[in-house]
Amino acid sequence: MSWRRHRAAVLLLLACAGCGGEGRSASGTAEDPLADARALLGEHRYDEVLARVGEAMDPGSAYLAGRAWAGKAALSPVPTPAPGSSGRASRLKPEEERALAAYERALVARPDFVDAHIAIAELLAPHALLSASAAPRGRPGPQAAPPDPLVERVLRGYGDALQADLAGTKAAEGLIEFATRASRPGEADAAFQELVRRRREDPAPLVRYGDFLAGPAGKPEAALAQYAQALIWRPDDFATKLKMADIHLAAAAELLRNLQYAAGEARLKEARRFAVDPASPQAARLAELESRVRDVRGR
Repeated sequence: MSWRRHRAAVLLLLACAGCGGEGRSASGTAEDPLADARALLGEHRYDEVLARVGEAMDPGSAYLAGRAWAGKAALSPVPTPAPGSSGRASRLKPEEERALAAYERALVARPDFVDAHIAIAELLAPHALLSASAAPRGRPGPQAAPPDPLVERVLRGYGDALQADLAGTKAAEGLIEFATRASRPGEADAAFQELVRRRREDPAPLVRYGDFLAGPAGKPEAALAQYAQALIWRPDDFATKLKMADIHLAAAAELLRNLQYAAGEARLKEARRFAVDPASPQAARLAELESRVRDVRGR
């Protein structure tokens, strides 16, 4: 009898294992309760997503509600300013207001929700850029105009996402693009530094950082260090070498205009190291400046 009871218990256990636990798939993995809503979101069926998640307070549902409202906002017309109103270009659509509220609910429930931080920044970024472009240009100094609150909110969103995710690069990329377009080079510079740190041994971010320093940031000498670091990982990058040649040539031309011939020749020597393509404009410019130095020295 004891053997029969033991056999029955084993069969019962096997039957339970075959049925699978509640909330789990046949493979034993936990089911995603929001899988259907995510699928509907991917199909742009926003009203059906909202019907499923409603005003739920859990972070996953609230985030999906925000995505659905943002999707509806993209399909809705821009609201017409009321008569006599200022008609600010940065005014949110009603659907965007709902999306923002949903994302903020998600962050109340889960403050380190990276995707929600980024979603808020991406939602507000176009309005912030319009607001910043319409603002009067203030003079530097004590009377400078206060920072635009929408711009500050977007910067904070990307910054919070960076702090919540110490390895990802999406927030850094978004911050670089937004800060550059919003004429906030300090924030863009910091984001580039973080991107370079997170993508170690990858020359591409170093080259991009160098381009930023040489261009919008107005720091060509600092760009040389980033380009040089990139060449350590990709020594045959002729395009980057020519960028370095451009910087040295511009510096040499300025020194020669100021009659600082010794310093100018030193920069031409550096430019010669990087003007690797004899048919390039950089090589032609180098030859021109070297000829000018020879003419001066021959007098």
